[in-house]
Amino acid sequence: MIVVGGEALVDLVPGEPLDSTVDGGLRALLPRMGGGPYNVALAAGRLGVPTGFLSRVSNDRFGVALVDRLHASGVDTTLLQRGNEPTTLAVVALDEKGSAQYTFYTEGTADRLVGDPGPLPENVTALSLGTLGMVLEPGASTYETVLRRESARGVLTVLDPNIRAALITDPAAYRARFESWLPHVRLLKISDDDTEWLAEGADPIEAAKVWTSSGVDAVVLTRGAQGLSVITRAGEIAQVPSRRVAVVDTIGAGDTVQGALLAWLYSNGVRDVSTLDAGGWRTALEFAAKAASITVSRSGAEPPTAGDMASAV
Repeated sequence: MIVVGGEALVDLVPGEPLDSTVDGGLRALLPRMGGGPYNVALAAGRLGVPTGFLSRVSNDRFGVALVDRLHASGVDTTLLQRGNEPTTLAVVALDEKGSAQYTFYTEGTADRLVGDPGPLPENVTALSLGTLGMVLEPGASTYETVLRRESARGVLTVLDPNIRAALITDPAAYRARFESWLPHVRLLKISDDDTEWLAEGADPIEAAKVWTSSGVDAVVLTRGAQGLSVITRAGEIAQVPSRRVAVVDTIGAGDTVQGALLAWLYSNGVRDVSTLDAGGWRTALEFAAKAASITVSRSGAEPPTAGDMASAV
């Protein structure tokens, strides 16, 4: 089973414009369930592989809807913790290209108070972490403990930092902490933008090479219009282009890549990514790119099902 750990939240996404004479040109905000790790779990679960979600979710109305959606997507919630704290909110602003910018409301919310579940079940073969779960305390320390413990017992550990710079109060400290995780991470999935932030402007390919020398077996770079690349200790061994679609917005695109990669690896029995050759990586990246292309053609983070993938051209 795959376990995904991290926050579940509600995105408030712009809808139709309001009356500018009254509301200053603001747009109505529509609630959409999200959070990077939550979307990753949905993506993997919808693709038909056994997936569990590790987090703490509110008992409020938003939390109930978040859990219902996990169940509807086939995600196991045995490891899910519940609390009476409110759900984290993220207000989304979209630019002219559909790219999302976020303002977060996280103080005292449920997901950041997740407790250590102890060793994960023996049938867990992959653990995926990232986004706010690895930033906001005390939850970040909890997930870090889980990462180190599961890596030590041979679980395929996967990380997507998914940087939200506005919530990182000490960038230097976060960068140092990120580097301390690398020996415990087998697969790092990261965007070009996040790579440049973490590596302070370094070329993404060169930064990825440094990270593989620090212990990571493979780095998958999401590069927008340039597609997906994978860098291993042998260098850049595979690259696939983005699929051309009419983009509605990019919310959840990177999370879908993460979930689809996890699903492909699980379905193909890959527990050690260092064993994949260029052909295997190319097939995996093509699968992930196809899944992401379906997500960006929809409003909000709506990863495809296995049926959607089968019917897409």
